[in-house]
Amino acid sequence: MAELFRMPAVAADAATAVLSAWQVAEGASFTKDDALVSIETDKAEVDVAAERDGVLLKALYGPGVEIEVGDPIAVLGAVGEQTGDLGALLAELGVGAPAAAPQAVRRDVPEEPVAQPAAAPASGGPDRGGRVFSSPLARRLAREAGLGIETLTGTGPGGRVVRRDVEAAVAARRTQGTEPPAAPSPVAAAPVPRADAGDHDDIPHTRMRRAIARRLTESKQHTPHFYLRATCAVDELLALRQRINAVSPVRISVNDLLIKAVATAHTQVPEMNAVWQPESVRRFRSVDVSVAIATDTGLVTPVLRGIENLSVSAIATRTRAFAEQARSGSLRPADLEGGSITVSNLGMYGVEEFAAIINPPQAAILAIGAARDEAVVRDDAVTAAKVLGVVLSVDHRPVDGAVAARWLAAFTEAVQNPVRLVV
Repeated sequence: MAELFRMPAVAADAATAVLSAWQVAEGASFTKDDALVSIETDKAEVDVAAERDGVLLKALYGPGVEIEVGDPIAVLGAVGEQTGDLGALLAELGVGAPAAAPQAVRRDVPEEPVAQPAAAPASGGPDRGGRVFSSPLARRLAREAGLGIETLTGTGPGGRVVRRDVEAAVAARRTQGTEPPAAPSPVAAAPVPRADAGDHDDIPHTRMRRAIARRLTESKQHTPHFYLRATCAVDELLALRQRINAVSPVRISVNDLLIKAVATAHTQVPEMNAVWQPESVRRFRSVDVSVAIATDTGLVTPVLRGIENLSVSAIATRTRAFAEQARSGSLRPADLEGGSITVSNLGMYGVEEFAAIINPPQAAILAIGAARDEAVVRDDAVTAAKVLGVVLSVDHRPVDGAVAARWLAAFTEAVQNPVRLVV
């Protein structure tokens, strides 16, 4: 029996979301857990899976439309069910004709036609609509490279096309010295040069870029930042990492150890594990820390939860999983929510020190620079040591300066005496 498929609430605080792409053609069958549609929010693009077997009878919106959560976006039926009189069916379900539906097309997303039904397979099996399973990021990269996603061989779970498959195809094409056929690209999706000058390109904002700009501007305007700086000796930390990696099946990075040091400091100074709310300061019982990960589409900050109870190797495993999901576009909105502090590390780029902007509603962000050789005084003698600079940005509303200073002292102590991070 036909039923409405409504825009899901893929993020806890989202009133609307953008329908990015249909993964099933109209008239095509799907099975439980197949990706039906890609939905984009301010924080991520996610595939929404089918809850049961069925067929997509009618897509009520095409890609690029911003739709309120809970509004109907498609009509689903049982496997083998036919559309029949579409107008009568929509009226029976209490939905107006698709032509009358508002089409608030985003300016930063190219219009694409709704996928058309494919011919039924000769084998008589379920009609898959010629679909190729792929991640949202892989589809975008393929489109930008002029590659048809259906021409790629997927190496992800279940044959899913992922980022590395697109990159491999692009590299192979360059090696062969062939140029791709010109792919149709709407004007709105391409860089828009000024009519009177050819010395620059205007790149339309994506939804994520707009969200990053809005949130960080609001943070600097409305969050009273203050900053504390410290220099940590990391000779023992680096030596400990080397010993761990000699026996651990999971490779540990310096950042993994520093994240564990953040958890140690939060445990010792629980007043820092808090966020500002209009009527109260909310203090958390577990230590949830966001990790800043750079992707091709922008910065994302997935949250490591309960890290005060995790080993360093468990932190390393989860961080790497988040990094892979972030770059393949498969992070869930729930992965990006929560936490009271973010760790942002630019040390791998040789940056010695920087001050980061707090990611609201969190209370702090720790900016980590590169480890470097520096002359230090120990036991009245000058000697060379590896040191690392950090800058702690703090929201002065829930956290006072003295509390932040105690936290930074606890963090520095944990870094300089790292054995406590593994016991």
